[in-house]
Amino acid sequence: MHGVVVDSSPSRAPSAPPPIEKPILRFLTCGSVDDGKSTLIGRLLYDAGLAPDDLLVTLEKDSKKHGTQGDDLDFALLVDGLAAEREQGITIDVAYRYFATDQRKFIVADTPGHEQYTRNMATGASTAELAVLLVDARKGILEQTQRHSVIVSILGVRHVVVALNKMDLVGYAAETFNAIERDFRAFAEHLRFASITVVPLVAKDGDNVVNRSAHMDWYRGPTLLSHLESAAVGDASRIAPFRMPVQWVNRPSHDFRGFSGFIAGGNVQPGDIVRILPSGRDARVARIVTADGDLARAVSGQSVTLTLAADVDVSRGDVLASPVSPAKVGDRLHAKLLWLVREPLVLDKSYLLKLGTKLTPAFVKEATSHIKIETGLAEPLGEGGATLAFNEIGEVELWLDSPVACDRYIENRDTGGFILIDRVTNETVAVGMVQEATSTSRGANGLPESSYASMEGLPQPLARPWRHMPLRSLIKALSWRIPGSLVTFAVVFAFTKDAQISAAITATEILAKIALYYLHERLWTRLHIGFENNDAPPPPDEEGL
Repeated sequence: MHGVVVDSSPSRAPSAPPPIEKPILRFLTCGSVDDGKSTLIGRLLYDAGLAPDDLLVTLEKDSKKHGTQGDDLDFALLVDGLAAEREQGITIDVAYRYFATDQRKFIVADTPGHEQYTRNMATGASTAELAVLLVDARKGILEQTQRHSVIVSILGVRHVVVALNKMDLVGYAAETFNAIERDFRAFAEHLRFASITVVPLVAKDGDNVVNRSAHMDWYRGPTLLSHLESAAVGDASRIAPFRMPVQWVNRPSHDFRGFSGFIAGGNVQPGDIVRILPSGRDARVARIVTADGDLARAVSGQSVTLTLAADVDVSRGDVLASPVSPAKVGDRLHAKLLWLVREPLVLDKSYLLKLGTKLTPAFVKEATSHIKIETGLAEPLGEGGATLAFNEIGEVELWLDSPVACDRYIENRDTGGFILIDRVTNETVAVGMVQEATSTSRGANGLPESSYASMEGLPQPLARPWRHMPLRSLIKALSWRIPGSLVTFAVVFAFTKDAQISAAITATEILAKIALYYLHERLWTRLHIGFENNDAPPPPDEEGL
């Protein structure tokens, strides 16, 4: 059966060692409209034998009804599943497909090419490690091609395959291939891609998709599937500092309190000390709890519940982080923004900012620059409240109502990426990437930077109190005693019309207040009401909280 491996080994055969876990690659297809993105993925699945027989039977029927290839199979229909997509012959939503070869597992996001659906393309790029950028060999590099290139760059995709499609329509000419490759590399010079691979192919016929093309013997590079199987993208999240945004406070009973979330970076094990942000408190991990039992270690990409040895305040939206390299905490963000809606960005308008599991009101104070699509370079915006329009990318200054814990996007995509939501329509109006986070004096007062050496003395105080100096106490006392005495003098003089009697009564009041205050303070120094005995041993840690 097509795409299915049948195991014919005897039932009593010796058990084989457990298979080695295959690496996984998340990639997306993008590019301008009608460049052949869906057709390419459909052809790849078909030629690699990864499409089940029942799906191929459905493809034959759908090709006769909705196909655009005459009597041939329309491989785009393997991916485009929405009725509107099939009727119009375009991709609208992001279509995710999972497949695996002998060398690797893949998750592909087939994204739309139309300008109005750029938001869906950005969604697919946000989790991708590699981008397959389709280019029509007849048209070359278009504005939407450039826009998608800039978007995948700012969203952290560092590896790009330029799939130069429809080579049959230019006579399989090597000159066309070389010219477009040269143009793209010149355009992408400032986009910080780690690798650019250009593959000439014909998606509908399968040339250089899975099998090498007989029409382009001048091309010596890999086929598309071969490159995807061998691409070294690397996963730096496991060696990054520990990060876990708290999604849920798990409290099923009075004797258990855990904090559930997705580990966005690094690793953790019982006994490790984590910092709770933005409060700045440190606590020790007691257990790592999962549905399958406790773990001795958890790494990036896992969803777990952590319990802490100390009973500390942790809420949804907080971030558990490494105390050695904690996330930044701030209520001012310098960020790159991709504006997704027709209505332009409004400065000083209140939006909702969602970063990880944290949701807080925010507004854009200033838009400082925008990226020119033709060059991929940032240019200053004009004066007079210039802002961002539909599908524009720029740099902005965001002011937040409350501090958030975050990283720079280039360091951690999960804790450095955010969205802006319209508070009236609840529509996602922008995606953003943190470049830098800072705190105002209002936000910094409660955000101490505790040293790693202080972690052994848990729990430490949140902040060091101010020490009152004698001069301050004197000024503070005089600031109310002098006006009070003047008021007393004025009231007595109003009744007696005698300055000497008024002065004597005022002096008597001052001396009486000083004597009473002295006796009051002496009395309370002998009483111990409201003091805590610091010599008493602390209560033992409660396991399982």
